[in-house]
Amino acid sequence: MAVEENLKGRSKGYRYYVLLLLTLVYAFNFIDRQILGILAPYIQADLGLDDGQIGLLAGFFFALFYTVVGIPIALLADRFNRVNIVAVSLAVWSGFTAVSGLAVNYLQLALARAGVGIGEAGGSPPSHSMISDLFSKEERGTALGIYSLGIPLGIMAAYFASAALLGQPNLDWRTVFIAVGLPGVVLAVILRLTVREPKRGAMDVADAAVPQQPLGKSIGQLLSVPSWWGMCFGISFSSFGAYALGAFIIIYLGRTFPEVPLPRVLVIFGILNGIAYAGGTFIGGIVADRWGRRTKAGYAWAPAVALLIGAPCLILAFWVQSFAMAMTLTAVYLFLSGFYLGPSFSIAQTLAPIRVRAMSTALFFFILNLVALGGGPTYVGWVSTMLTEAHGAEQALRLSMTSLAVPYAIGIIAFIWTGTRLPKDWERTQARNAGLDLAR
Repeated sequence: MAVEENLKGRSKGYRYYVLLLLTLVYAFNFIDRQILGILAPYIQADLGLDDGQIGLLAGFFFALFYTVVGIPIALLADRFNRVNIVAVSLAVWSGFTAVSGLAVNYLQLALARAGVGIGEAGGSPPSHSMISDLFSKEERGTALGIYSLGIPLGIMAAYFASAALLGQPNLDWRTVFIAVGLPGVVLAVILRLTVREPKRGAMDVADAAVPQQPLGKSIGQLLSVPSWWGMCFGISFSSFGAYALGAFIIIYLGRTFPEVPLPRVLVIFGILNGIAYAGGTFIGGIVADRWGRRTKAGYAWAPAVALLIGAPCLILAFWVQSFAMAMTLTAVYLFLSGFYLGPSFSIAQTLAPIRVRAMSTALFFFILNLVALGGGPTYVGWVSTMLTEAHGAEQALRLSMTSLAVPYAIGIIAFIWTGTRLPKDWERTQARNAGLDLAR
């Protein structure tokens, strides 16, 4: 009854406007994050960097600040205006992306990327919290699947923008950073002026004035839920490979298929992300919600089944000799890898106490980004550099990417295990939130 009453008090059109605007913000998040991997060959040639240094830029330097700053920002988001936090964060990370284009050496570029990480730490935790206050538990897989479309759409935009700008005479990688960074500042102003702060818990309890309880107690409740940890490790180890792929795929293709012009490669990857990855992300959220109506385990089993098929396709893509076949296998992987985003983010919200939903996402991302964003690119870059002398640059990178089969296997096992626990944990969470309502 609480959900129906709160839905009557808000326009469906407005709810989806907010969702789509936050999705666009998330797209800018991944434009600014992905652009480094796309421009890596140009940056390497200009600044004389090896694979290990690129891996640190895309992984450790970014993830260190992203994860550390995310916790205090989530504390603020669970207590203060989330719209303001997202708007300011967007302006900060977009500004530092533009500043990256002014870097003339490795240290300056590393500091600029650290600034991007600090800004992006304030994007998803408050956004997930707001979406959970606009959509019911049964809609969240789909809603957060739509929000997660910001990842493939942002990556697609980054590829297209890079291909277009780098094709112009007298333009270099620095100009691309500036061109993709500045529009985010404008979007931050639009967000701040057109979105209202949602009422907390409006989709879970009849009275949206959710009572406070000690922060330590709420976090303790959250971290005591086995399924929360299972989904967290599932997405973390699955994303380990995804972030490594984003950082090194253009370098790898340039070494393996030098006959294919780089602008063509960028356009193809933009299309693959905009169609295959985006399609999988959207459909994955719908599949999980529908499977979840039969059994809550479906939210974990849908990603597991998808990755059981998709991950081997990606590994095989590094060993075929045909560019067209490599792209076909990568497209299958991208489509199926999108299945874990919406369900994982949905469960992180649904299993969280209402007053620490932003914190739930922040802790989720803390682990996810230490393992995946900090580990994936850094690991692949380090292994590739270590193997280069013995195997050559092309084979070294191929071997390091092939070894990603191990973290993918761990992620799949984590999702399967979570499916055995999720129905009971979901039921207990509903009872806990109902207790908050009844206590009033």
